[in-house]
Amino acid sequence: MLFKYRAIDQDSHEREGTIEAPSQEVAIAALQRRNLIISSIQSNEEKGLLEMEIPLFNRVSNKEIVILSRQIATLFEAQVSALRIFRLLAAEVDNKRLAEVLSAVADDLQGGSPISKALGRHPKVFSNFYVNMVRAGEESGKLSETFGYLADYLDRSYDVVSKAENALIYPIFVIAVFFGVMALMLTLVIPKISAVLLDSGAKVPVYTRIVIGFSNFLVNYGIFILIALVAGGIYLWQLRKTAQGKLVLDGLKLSVPYVGDLYSKLYLSRIADNFSTMLLSGVSVVEALDITASVVENAAYEQVLHEVGADVKGGSSISDAMAKHPEIPGIMVAMVKVGEETGELGKILTTLAKFYNREVTNAVDTLVGLIEPIMIVLLGLGVGTLLAAVLLPIYNLAGAI
Repeated sequence: MLFKYRAIDQDSHEREGTIEAPSQEVAIAALQRRNLIISSIQSNEEKGLLEMEIPLFNRVSNKEIVILSRQIATLFEAQVSALRIFRLLAAEVDNKRLAEVLSAVADDLQGGSPISKALGRHPKVFSNFYVNMVRAGEESGKLSETFGYLADYLDRSYDVVSKAENALIYPIFVIAVFFGVMALMLTLVIPKISAVLLDSGAKVPVYTRIVIGFSNFLVNYGIFILIALVAGGIYLWQLRKTAQGKLVLDGLKLSVPYVGDLYSKLYLSRIADNFSTMLLSGVSVVEALDITASVVENAAYEQVLHEVGADVKGGSSISDAMAKHPEIPGIMVAMVKVGEETGELGKILTTLAKFYNREVTNAVDTLVGLIEPIMIVLLGLGVGTLLAAVLLPIYNLAGAI
């Protein structure tokens, strides 16, 4: 359980924060061991409905973690103690949730916990990758450099992902408008116009009968189509929660023409960047592969990396282990082989990450450049075809009269 407390420290300063404990008694004992005089303590589960925080508006963004990492690296370089760093940042950050987490981390540090272990107690804010990087920095005595690496990596990752997402917003909007306009035309406009045509008793062309038939089908059975789409969406959402379902869906994502190639480059960029960052920070190869697998966010590549890690643990070289999997392109295998032979694997992977970052950017720009004019033309043709199919017969009928 998570408890929120207010207390007075040895310097008579009022402090507040959160602490995890199985019961309130255990939480109080833990705080007293830190020489705190408790003024109030309350379980977060006991909050009223109006006091509960909405996760959507109380989340810690990737951008905030990037800024936080840079600040921590700077303060470590200035020879500020870890406890003072987290106390200072907890008081300065604007995000209430992040402030509570940093305060809890500082409490754990004061209680004698290592930084990595204190951060690891908040997996929703600090990922497994982040925690293991900090652990490697603690073991190597290079915490300031480690937090600098983390900030650089998260900044690059945020830049690539946000660029891809932002670039695809407009095409998605155009596609949504296209289907929305077509649905409204077929269910609201076409039935009224076609009624005039059919009441006239005039001969209806084949293409007009097709449009009217399709319009009638949507009017009569559209609700069932909508229900089927919602049910299908729920089924896919539930399927993605299973390991096998996630593997199948992520594999299908990579098999979609052009879009699959874009996703593949995005994941390869993430793999190379993550792997190189961990190696340069002193993390072992096998551990770096396992952690990279856990943060790549694609089940197909996650499985590949776990298998590569198992082969490396069995004595195989990284390049030979990667060569067994078609998901890893030949250029990446060749570059990794060069890095192994020269002892510069971390730098080689950094170069690969930059290469794939550029590839992702170029692919996104090309995709957006193709989708925008195509969808606009299709939207015009679709609406024009529907209107022509019913208006031309009416125009001919009016001319005959």
